[in-house]
Amino acid sequence: MKVHNIFAVLVVLLMLSVSMSVFAQVQEKNLVGWWLFDDVTEETGNWGDITHRGAKIEKGQLVVESGKWSHAIDYTGPDITELSLVTWVSLDSYAKTNGSALTLDKVSTDQFCAIVWAERKDRQWMPGSSHFRRTHDFPKAVTEEDTGEMLFLVFTYEDIGDKYKVTGYRNGESLGSFEANHGGARMDLRTWPAGDAEAIWGRRHVNGLNGPGDLNAHIEESRIYNIALTEDEVQAIGKGDLPVEPRGKLATRWAKIKRQ
Repeated sequence: MKVHNIFAVLVVLLMLSVSMSVFAQVQEKNLVGWWLFDDVTEETGNWGDITHRGAKIEKGQLVVESGKWSHAIDYTGPDITELSLVTWVSLDSYAKTNGSALTLDKVSTDQFCAIVWAERKDRQWMPGSSHFRRTHDFPKAVTEEDTGEMLFLVFTYEDIGDKYKVTGYRNGESLGSFEANHGGARMDLRTWPAGDAEAIWGRRHVNGLNGPGDLNAHIEESRIYNIALTEDEVQAIGKGDLPVEPRGKLATRWAKIKRQ
């Protein structure tokens, strides 16, 4: 093999090694919920199977519609206080339905954080919460066009002096942040412990099996981290990442790479 060919191979191997090491740093140990929607199972083993309330899994996506939603309960993982909600979602309807592409809800009381569609402003994603305690409009919120685009959305909740700082990302680009008392939001920390948490898709939140909001969408993947991801980590996830070991799947399976 010629010297320049050997050099080229070494460069490629080095680039792959660097890429994999970067991906490996994207908080695998703090991934407490991971749904690929190949079936009803959750990949980290921290949640019970998805229960459909009219929604369905179809071709590797969760399909939610007005009046049709899904949730997963029986959480057995570590406490969740700091958090990141991550989801890939394509809207089927842009109507103002006030539903959620991913909610972390407390079973025993009205306490939730969610990626909510158009509750406050038409055609904008917003951080939903119980009584708007952790809610304000993102400074750089995007008004969505009717394109049917698969969006990569991340909302992070960071502990800043015992209060939340909330940051949003759309396709890896920051939507800006807000902190305690901004626009009336109080932002005090909350915790979702084992045995008292549920993940919801479609509804904004629920009390038992009843709750407000609907969503008409295809959801391709969702994750919950019990840490606030950084902007670099969000961008790494959006490019395709995560050499973890999903339950019941190949031991070195990578998360799906998202492409528009």
